[in-house]
Amino acid sequence: MSPLTKDVVKFGAFVVTSQVFHLTPLSFALVNLKPLLPGHVLVSPRRSVPRFHDLSPAEVQDLFLTVQRVSRMVERVFDASALNIAIQDGVDAGQSVPHVHAHIIPRRREDLAHAGGTDAVYRMMEGEQGDLGAQLRGRAAEAEAGAGAGGVPSNNDGQQSRARFPAVDADESRKPRGEQEMQKEAEWLAAEMAGDEQSGRNT
Repeated sequence: MSPLTKDVVKFGAFVVTSQVFHLTPLSFALVNLKPLLPGHVLVSPRRSVPRFHDLSPAEVQDLFLTVQRVSRMVERVFDASALNIAIQDGVDAGQSVPHVHAHIIPRRREDLAHAGGTDAVYRMMEGEQGDLGAQLRGRAAEAEAGAGAGGVPSNNDGQQSRARFPAVDADESRKPRGEQEMQKEAEWLAAEMAGDEQSGRNT
């Protein structure tokens, strides 16, 4: 298995090249380390900027066109009936990695009934389950412990703690996914994106 690109792709301070399944000149889409629901992916600008207002007009256009294309594919392949599309713009909005990113979360009727209903996804995003920064720092620490100094860099940017709300899903046994599992999903979704482009579904 090999990543979609030989270029190093960073999400904030973290190298995520093997998780990337779609690239444009200005944006990328990647699978999630610990998705809130199956098919939860992220779309981000290639240039690492913390806030939405930092993006150029061309980056905004490309980001949202990429979100639209990826959303169409994700809804289809995960057999969803709806989507949550969200940007946590700044620490006080729950952003944990200082790099603009849109969450795309496939939804089905009553998929979160056990967690309090449809809107539980917002509490999940803002709680520990949605803390991408903590998850990526944990992964980086594991990689550094296993590979010496060759691990993924951690995010020591001095950013203040993000907004915290109680986590909805109390299942702490749910662990972040391994590199091989994420890369396999990235390759599958890359093939689905390519198929959509060939068939004209993403035009």
